[in-house]
Amino acid sequence: MSMSDPIADMLTRIRNANSARHNTVDVPSSREKTAIADILIKEGYVKSYEVVKDGVKKTMRITLKYGKDKNEKVITGIRRISKPGLRVYSTCEKMPRVLGGLGTAIVSTNKGIVTDKEARKQGVGGEVLAFVW
Repeated sequence: MSMSDPIADMLTRIRNANSARHNTVDVPSSREKTAIADILIKEGYVKSYEVVKDGVKKTMRITLKYGKDKNEKVITGIRRISKPGLRVYSTCEKMPRVLGGLGTAIVSTNKGIVTDKEARKQGVGGEVLAFVW
């Protein structure tokens, strides 16, 4: 069965595993999801990920990050913005700020998948994929 929105599936799996306080979560792997996971690591929302090959399928195992104890969540919210039924695009001047700059917007640009801060610095706009805070 094919998925109509694999990025939303990835974000939902991360959100559910974070709510259930799991250490890791498995997600089907793709180049786009790997770029999103790299941003989540660089911004400090997750610890790491590894790509595990199970025969033909590739699975990405993401290790979630918590505070001093598991009751402190690093990811308090994660939301898909641009959906297959309603794409959301933004220029670099009108790039959204998540929680006044405390969160991160993940943007797909012609320079690759970057954060909102990097897109403003590079002067490029693109499709707003998700908000993480």
